[in-house]
Amino acid sequence: MKRFRVVFMGTPEFAVPCLAALAERCEVIGVVTQPDKPRGRGQKMMPSPVKAWAQDHGLPVYQPERIKTDAFTAELENMKPDLMVVVAFGQILSQRILDIPVYGCINVHASLLPRYRGAAPMQWCIINGEKKTGVTTMFMDAGLDTGDMLLRSEMDIGPDMTLEELHDALRDQGAQLLVDTLEKLSDGTLVRIPQQGDSNYAPMLTKQTGHIDWSQKAEAIHNLVRGLNSWPGAYTVLDGKTYKIWRTKTTGKAAEADPGTIVRADRKSGLLVAAGDELLEITELQAPGRKKMRAADYLNGHGAELPARFC
Repeated sequence: MKRFRVVFMGTPEFAVPCLAALAERCEVIGVVTQPDKPRGRGQKMMPSPVKAWAQDHGLPVYQPERIKTDAFTAELENMKPDLMVVVAFGQILSQRILDIPVYGCINVHASLLPRYRGAAPMQWCIINGEKKTGVTTMFMDAGLDTGDMLLRSEMDIGPDMTLEELHDALRDQGAQLLVDTLEKLSDGTLVRIPQQGDSNYAPMLTKQTGHIDWSQKAEAIHNLVRGLNSWPGAYTVLDGKTYKIWRTKTTGKAAEADPGTIVRADRKSGLLVAAGDELLEITELQAPGRKKMRAADYLNGHGAELPARFC
C-alpha cells in the first residue's frame, strides 16, 4: 500500500484504533484534536484520548479552538498532506480545508449512510430500536455526512446490546474498514457511490435526553436505557431524588398500574415498574451519591416503601 502523508483529525476513544492503524501504514504528519477539557469530579484538565495516544507515540499534535481560522488553515496547507482522515473530530471543516489534500478527505462514520447522519449515530440507532447498523467510509464534502460513500461494513444490534458494547464493536470495525479503504485508494480500485435513499439526522445528546417518560412502551424505555449506557445515562426521579437507570429487561407482563408506578421492589421479585403497556424490570441502577449496582443488591439494603411512583 502507498505510504500516504496523512493528517488525522479525531478526538474520542472511538477514533484511536483508526489512528493506530494509520500510524502503522502511513506517515502521520499531524494529529488534530479538540483542546483539553476539564473532566472528572476534580474537573482536572485532561487530553482527549486521541491526543494521549498520539503523544505516547511521538506524533505531532495540534489543538485549534477553531479549525476554520485562516491561520490554522494555512498551517494545514503548509503540511502538504496527501490525505486527511477524519473520525469523530467534533468540528466542521471548511471547503478550503477539504480542498487541501491531493487525495481528498476520508471520514469514518458509525452508521450505514445515508441513515443517521450527525453527531450521535450509535446512540440513536439503539434508541430507535434499529436491528442493524455498521460503519461507512466516505469522501467528505461541504455537507453534513453527505459525501460519496466508499465502503460499508454491517453488524447486527442485539436486543439487549448497550451503547458501550456497540461502540467497542464499531470502533474496531471502523479501523479495519479504514485500512480496506486505503488499500483500495492505493491500488486505484476505490469506487465512489453517491448517497441515495432515505436519510435522517442523529443530533447531539443532552442530559435531558435521558429523562424516562414512563408512559412510553416498555420496549421504547428499554431502548433508551441501553442507548444511553454509558453516557449520559437514562434517569428517573423518586421523591425529588434522581436515579440513573443503567440496565432493564422487558417482561411481557401487562401493566395494571399508572405509568411509573413501582409495582414490586424486593430482592426476590426484583424492581418492576409500570410502563405504558407492560411491566419493565430494572436490573441495574445508580442511587444518588452511589455507584452502579445490581437492583437486587440495592434492594437488599434499601427497601422501597410502596406505593411509590417514578416521574
